[in-house]
Amino acid sequence: MKREFKEESRNKELALELYSKNRIRLNKLIAQSGLASRRKADELIASGIVKVNGRVVTKLGTVVSLDDLVTIDGKPIKLLQRFDYILVNKPKDVICTVKDEKGRRTIVDLVNVRNKVYPVGRLDRNTTGVILLTNDGELANRLMHPKYQILRVYNVGLDKPLKPEHAKEISKGVEINGIIYGKCELLIDYKDPKKVQVALTEGKNHEIKNIFEHFGYEVKKLNRKIFGNLTTRGLKRGEWRRLTKKEIHDLKRLVGLL
Repeated sequence: MKREFKEESRNKELALELYSKNRIRLNKLIAQSGLASRRKADELIASGIVKVNGRVVTKLGTVVSLDDLVTIDGKPIKLLQRFDYILVNKPKDVICTVKDEKGRRTIVDLVNVRNKVYPVGRLDRNTTGVILLTNDGELANRLMHPKYQILRVYNVGLDKPLKPEHAKEISKGVEINGIIYGKCELLIDYKDPKKVQVALTEGKNHEIKNIFEHFGYEVKKLNRKIFGNLTTRGLKRGEWRRLTKKEIHDLKRLVGLL
């Protein structure tokens, strides 16, 4: 009897484990298909164009089975067989989107890969430097989330020398038009005070330009030197390469995926 009871309990445990492994949040499933980040997936779900087994699902946090038929706007989604992680040294006059309504060159136009990939965050049209493209929606979502404090280092060229008192104020964090920009580290080039290096862990839109313009400076040049553990060392402007296994591992570790 004891043996039969143990076997029955073990079978139930295995069945429960299999059931759990076969379940996944709907937004995560969409993200893992490479179609969107989890945040964007939530927007798609809320808009009413996502169906599970033919029924519209709008409730965020919905859990589905890997065996369910999930469609977006009538088109079924499939889990990707492999993720791509592409590092690009972005040149000027390139738009950080998949498509551009005005027909301008996009960051995706620079790479030649089979799977669809998407930029993790954005750099302004004339901002250069490190940008990651991937179809790993879960990783992309975490890298963009302020919770994970991903390091971003920029080389900034100003129209005039940065005053020490302004540098001190900026480093403490400032509020501009109701938006709070957090603390950051500044390093002024003593040979040319118009050149400044800024290290921060936020990713607000136009953050660097807004901060310096608030203090009366115009940003003439902006290059992102570091993003997380990634740099463009060895890549010329416009060149790209796939991340190494170690780089992928280190990125995932930064955001708690390992």
